[in-house]
Amino acid sequence: MKLSGITKDYFIGSPNELHVLKGIDLEVFEGEFVAVVGASGSGKSTLMNIIGALDRPTTGNYILDGIDVIKAKDGELSHIRNQKIGFVFQTYNLIAKTNALKNVEMPMLYAGMSGRTRVARARQLLKLVGMEDRLRHLPEELSGGQKQRVAIARAMANDPAIILADEPTGALDSETGRLVMDIFHQLHEERGKTIILITHSPELAEETQRVITIKDGLITGERPGTGMKEGGDDGS
Repeated sequence: MKLSGITKDYFIGSPNELHVLKGIDLEVFEGEFVAVVGASGSGKSTLMNIIGALDRPTTGNYILDGIDVIKAKDGELSHIRNQKIGFVFQTYNLIAKTNALKNVEMPMLYAGMSGRTRVARARQLLKLVGMEDRLRHLPEELSGGQKQRVAIARAMANDPAIILADEPTGALDSETGRLVMDIFHQLHEERGKTIILITHSPELAEETQRVITIKDGLITGERPGTGMKEGGDDGS
């Protein structure tokens, strides 16, 4: 994906125009694990919404896998969100009255997948994240870490190439957050997923391959990360 000159303004009544993104240039390559770090209000989540085709920029260009996202119609954007990108949010965004299995099935339902195939794949994905014994549990019956693992399984439902994770460990304790990060490493290393992690944690960002710093709506720095999970070994 390549973003060039991306700005995002919110018009909240003249002269109170809010400039959130002020000219973002960013390129992410297939199979990368990238972190975007910055303080609250820096523009991280706004940038993620644009990358995920959840919002349109005010100005700029955005090419995703050869598609001009800026010129794409609503139907094309829906296809991108359903097929190319998986989303993981700090607040989980699970459907409250629907069990874990049905939550993971939901993106596949919208994609037109058959019921039998949906159930089999949802079971497989929940097993991948260690939630095979919680298939029939409602979100209210799960801990924060369990909810996030279900959310990761749901993000993988249609086997997207890209996972966007917005503060996925922000509401979790350190031990549970470690477990969630280990799952992201597994998806990156074993399944080749491109992962963009939005975080305020320098420690988690350091585990990725590239750390991008955003401040006041601008990218102010970029450096390599270790590419290794905490306490890990690159095998060299």
